[in-house]
Amino acid sequence: QVQLVESGGGLVQAGGSLRLSCAASGHSSRYAMGWFRQAPGKEREFVAAVLWNGVTTFYSDSVKGRFAISRDNAENTVYLQMNSLKPEDTAIYYCAATFIIATTPENWAAWGQGTQVTVSS
Repeated sequence: QVQLVESGGGLVQAGGSLRLSCAASGHSSRYAMGWFRQAPGKEREFVAAVLWNGVTTFYSDSVKGRFAISRDNAENTVYLQMNSLKPEDTAIYYCAATFIIATTPENWAAWGQGTQVTVSS
């Protein structure tokens, strides 16, 4: 079972950027990796995912064109570059791993503890 630890969250002004990192232990290169987020009072929602090859990516409509997911299998790390941040991006961001990509959290096998991202207006 892969274990995941996120880092890189923080407070940023609207229009700013942050890069989240997710360090994985175990055989993470076999998994597709992704990011979800959960705002207060809302359900956890899919943000982005990348296949094991690091080439094929998927994004939610709300972040497409602003966020970029990437992975470095040699370093067992997944990144989420977030640009042009908006107050509505404020949430706890979770890294996750799966063998079959889906936008529903129930289909993901492993989760990190989350990192807080706060975007001020």
